[in-house]
Amino acid sequence: MRYSALAESLPRPLRRHVLHFESIIEDAVAQFAEDLPPGAWVLDAGAGECRYAHFFGHQRYCAVDLAVGDRAWDYSGLDALADVMVLPFRSNSFAGCLNIVTLEHVAEPGCALAEISRALSPGGSLLLVVPHEWEVHQAPHDYFRYTRHGLEYLLERAGFHEFEIRPVGGYFRLLARRLLNGLQFFSGGWRWIGFLPAAILLVPPALVLPFLDFLDHDRNFTLGYVCTAKKQS
Repeated sequence: MRYSALAESLPRPLRRHVLHFESIIEDAVAQFAEDLPPGAWVLDAGAGECRYAHFFGHQRYCAVDLAVGDRAWDYSGLDALADVMVLPFRSNSFAGCLNIVTLEHVAEPGCALAEISRALSPGGSLLLVVPHEWEVHQAPHDYFRYTRHGLEYLLERAGFHEFEIRPVGGYFRLLARRLLNGLQFFSGGWRWIGFLPAAILLVPPALVLPFLDFLDHDRNFTLGYVCTAKKQS
């Protein structure tokens, strides 16, 4: 069990403090859904277990994934089993698309964004979330990490404009997250013996460090980016 599984059971304010990246993503998805008109078709490209489907109760939500990321996941909620680089939809089909921490798992991210752009109607909206400093996950399908400059390049090439690229936290939030990640090394078998001492050592500074994040103005140390963009009309 990783620390994130424990953090999910925490009271909401504390969970938002500990799982800051996940909370910011949920806020961004909620706002994205609110901005889309009722009845609009929205594509979740790389939906996994469709954890964001409930935000789109007033839209027509379509979930697509290749279902190779995590064998333990339940992919039964998908509407289509497909590669985001070859989407099985007509051009100009969707008013909005979200791609949440998925682009790092795509071998040709430029192709994926071009396909998403093709599937979006002119002026359609994209919500894209990518990691910047993150551990390897869903191996061997884990290929890239992104900077804001790389994102601008990829989005421009795919026909998007009106970018907003926001870093999620700075150096101190990143450091806090990395301290909490250390708890995963004290789970399973005899290693549970060290979990409590490790928690006593790692958790208090991890809870305090985010309060210093205001010192990092440039946000060059960040967990990832939340991006919004529009397809050119």
